[in-house]
Amino acid sequence: MKIGLFATFMSPVATPAMIGEFARRAEAIGVESLWMGEHVVLFDEMEFPYPGSRDGRIPVPAGGGMLDTVATFGFLANATKTLRFGTGISLVPQRNPIYTAKEFATLDWLSGGRIDFGIGVGWCKEEVLACGYSWEDRGERCDDFLDLIRKLWTEPVVTHRGPHVQVEACRMDPKPVQRPHIPIIVGGHSPRALRRAIEYGSGWYGFALTPAHTRPLLEQLDARLARAGRSRESFEIVVTPTAVTPTLIDEFAALGVDRLIVQLGSQRPEAIDQRLAEVEQFVRQCA
Repeated sequence: MKIGLFATFMSPVATPAMIGEFARRAEAIGVESLWMGEHVVLFDEMEFPYPGSRDGRIPVPAGGGMLDTVATFGFLANATKTLRFGTGISLVPQRNPIYTAKEFATLDWLSGGRIDFGIGVGWCKEEVLACGYSWEDRGERCDDFLDLIRKLWTEPVVTHRGPHVQVEACRMDPKPVQRPHIPIIVGGHSPRALRRAIEYGSGWYGFALTPAHTRPLLEQLDARLARAGRSRESFEIVVTPTAVTPTLIDEFAALGVDRLIVQLGSQRPEAIDQRLAEVEQFVRQCA
């Protein structure tokens, strides 16, 4: 099992010097990948609470905000040599699919094939609306956009006539370095998300899970894979746990988790020092 890190880089704490040094240190201790979440705008009042905190709010420093994933990964790819980068998750239904395909293909090209495209439909209704899209049909729109993105990554000339986007005989280059295309890792725990993972993904991403919560989800995925004539041999299981201990690492490994993405937590220098020391032990345990 590989060990990665999930970091919600926030300004003003996450300066260029801070994140560059952090990525180099993570790479040096054997961390396999670095994952970032995505929110382009934040709201003081939301219809649905943020699922990753007790109070339902994204913990952002006063006057700060989340760094953009694409720009940050481009910066960090130049600061590292082997570290992979994954979106956890990229909010496909509120993105322009053609720009998204171009941005990630370029990232893959410039980084030498070190990108994983973690995707999902998102939970923040206000953000989807602010980006100019409707809320209720975001799942259908996600599938339509993914169909187009895969075509743009693999076909020399693309025509696409979907329910939400239509394209006539266009070209997009460069193509991704990875073949057949950048791995699509589908996040989410709902039946529809699990279905999307089988139809579109080369893997599944579960966030904020314990081994007990992970087991039944993997059983559902195994059943869906079998019905689709697939198996876990060509399908990655990626999990960000709620907590990490040596015992929990063994439990996740026993479930067949391929990549365990540990949350970094606080970005204060002393907290990072302590966390990286812990993560180095986890990397050695899984070696």
